[in-house]
Amino acid sequence: MYDVITVGSATLDVFAKTRFSELIKIIDPKGETDLLAFPAGSKILIDELEFTTGGGGTNTAVALSRLGHKVAFLGKLGQGTNSDFIHKNLVKEKIDLLCAHGKGNAGYSVILDTLEHDRTILTHKGINDDLRNKDIPYKKLKTKWFYFSAMMEESFRTLERLAEFAQRNNIKIAFNPSTYLAEKGYQHLKNILTNTELLVLNREEACLLAGKEPIERLLLKLRSFGPKIAAVTDGKNTLHVFDGKYTYACFPPPVNIVDATGAGDAFAASFLSGLLRKKDIEFAIRLGIANAQSVASHYGAKNILLGHNEVIKAMKKLKIKVHKKKIG
Repeated sequence: MYDVITVGSATLDVFAKTRFSELIKIIDPKGETDLLAFPAGSKILIDELEFTTGGGGTNTAVALSRLGHKVAFLGKLGQGTNSDFIHKNLVKEKIDLLCAHGKGNAGYSVILDTLEHDRTILTHKGINDDLRNKDIPYKKLKTKWFYFSAMMEESFRTLERLAEFAQRNNIKIAFNPSTYLAEKGYQHLKNILTNTELLVLNREEACLLAGKEPIERLLLKLRSFGPKIAAVTDGKNTLHVFDGKYTYACFPPPVNIVDATGAGDAFAASFLSGLLRKKDIEFAIRLGIANAQSVASHYGAKNILLGHNEVIKAMKKLKIKVHKKKIG
């Protein structure tokens, strides 16, 4: 029996760090947009190049494994050295692989980073979009929780089938949709949302899914879609959680952000770990913030993911305050 089976994408992430870029601010009727600009027609020197694994499915699998849980990863890998690299890294992290292999390329992301740490991610989904129902080893899916990260096209339809399987087999679902899915709206996601126990989004995703509302109304609307617990993060700003009876608000302690890639996955996975260990939302929030800040303080989505004892120490050191309020 697994504690969690993560279902999602797997990518090879390439971090390209360069000083030769500028940040340009565009203001239009829709608001302000920051653009990362590089000189056209130039050959730009890269100061440092780093290769790591990424993707919501593998990021959360590694986070949960390091936190001491029995974890499996379910996704689709292709052929060639990139898929082999991902495969070996997951095995090294003591994660069981329930993934399928097919003809095609693994997911691939290029993260452009500057001295100011304004990152832009170029992502090729590759074979991640081709996880089919026939690829799923249903007899091996014995778990307490599924963790669903964002998947698209054929893979999204497979997520819907897995949500039905979870409902029939009393498996809880944690769901972390990206902007790709959130912008499609409730009707597109309802087959998963109605079976979801824990929904984790950032503020932008929450507004895309439920509309721009004051935070309490936003939380109420998200929970009305089906999830028992709705958590909305907002970068360095206050995060909010609603369990149907209480709201929980927490302002993250200040931290020196080096690279935010994977911080959201670290928070969501650690929050889930907190629920698995104590069924305590305040504890889960503190655990999530401590691990997310560790990731954001270093390069790479997985490099400084903490083990359980390490994250407990970090959590105590940060002295994270959570404000609880009853609704109604």
